Amino acid sequence: MPATAQSRRARLVRRAVIAGTGAAILALPVVGATTASAATTSTTAASTTLAGYPNTLDGWIRESLAIMAQKGIPGTYNGIYRNVIRESSGNQYAINNWDSNAAAGTPSKGLLQVIDPTFNAYHVAGTSFDPYDPVANITAACNYAAAVYGSIDNVYGAY
Repeated sequence: MPATAQSRRARLVRRAVIAGTGAAILALPVVGATTASAATTSTTAASTTLAGYPNTLDGWIRESLAIMAQKGIPGTYNGIYRNVIRESSGNQYAINNWDSNAAAGTPSKGLLQVIDPTFNAYHVAGTSFDPYDPVANITAACNYAAAVYGSIDNVYGAY
């Protein structure tokens, strides 16, 4: 292949490698490179949930809101976020071992500090049965808040 055609093709391959698809980019050797390490221009995509949302507090809330919309459970991003920050500071593994629930043997768990009986009673089909699973915890807590307070948006303290 003539040098100019090879150079033009190498630029196209480099652009394709750098552009990616929004998902993880594969590090492919650039045409004419002597080793694969010559084309290490890649980025690491943030890990995602099974539903494709970012595996972060923002992603968990957005995935929960999508499930809630399908199930008719009211609530907003701001209402969920405000309560998560107050209850657990965004720590999906938070556990309260000191309040009256803990003294009774049922400590509050997860992002929205739900006790196991409440989690089980308000669990939303299609989510995990693990109270520490962020999406399951948020969705069950919002389902409970909707039944008791009308919406998670109406909760401004321990519930």
